[in-house]
Amino acid sequence: MGANSAWFLFLVASVLIVSASAGTQIKVTNNPADKLVDIINSNRTAHKASSLYDNQGLACIALQYIKAYQGDCDAVGGSDAKKPPDSAFAETFAPNCGVQTSTLAPITGRLIGCQSKYVHADEAFSKILIENSKALDILYNKNHTEVGAAVSGSDGGGSYFWCVLFSSGKTNSSFVTEGGEAKITRPGCFSGANDDCSESNHPASGADDWSRSSRLWPFFTMALIAMSYAFGL
Repeated sequence: MGANSAWFLFLVASVLIVSASAGTQIKVTNNPADKLVDIINSNRTAHKASSLYDNQGLACIALQYIKAYQGDCDAVGGSDAKKPPDSAFAETFAPNCGVQTSTLAPITGRLIGCQSKYVHADEAFSKILIENSKALDILYNKNHTEVGAAVSGSDGGGSYFWCVLFSSGKTNSSFVTEGGEAKITRPGCFSGANDDCSESNHPASGADDWSRSSRLWPFFTMALIAMSYAFGL
């Protein structure tokens, strides 16, 4: 084989590897919190309300809001319903997410639900979060400008929490994260972070890494075949 042909095949193999790697970093297809935000915005626009900016800092705080319940599903809803103190936003939630406390904006609405069985985002929206007219009023409130959604459950089964926080903050200047990215924590998923997060909400593990890596094998195999052919291996 000529040197030019070998060099061309080597370039093709390199492009395949780079393209495959880039695809796994950019394409997000499996995050239930992102799906929930899409459903929320679709419902708002269908009712002549504005679409909301998906703020990853606010969404990370929504996940911290869930964690404050420490798995106590009974504390959500009903006559014994509880919620974390407002002071926790600045003292605990924001620092845990890497959100600058000086950029915290007013929370204009909260939707939270919990049950023992995991469901997909559309069912969580219609059957867990939007249960009454009060929830609808929160959903369609025209004072909202931003939204952040989170979902978290217990590894091996347990309570599954869904939380949506709304804010009237200004896009790109509220809930600002240090370095431009909120801290990713497990278990749990939150929206707006370009994070491919398992819907089962188990903590990040080797299984997650394997799932991502396995999608690369066809590309790497093609690349290795091309390189072997190019160099006569």
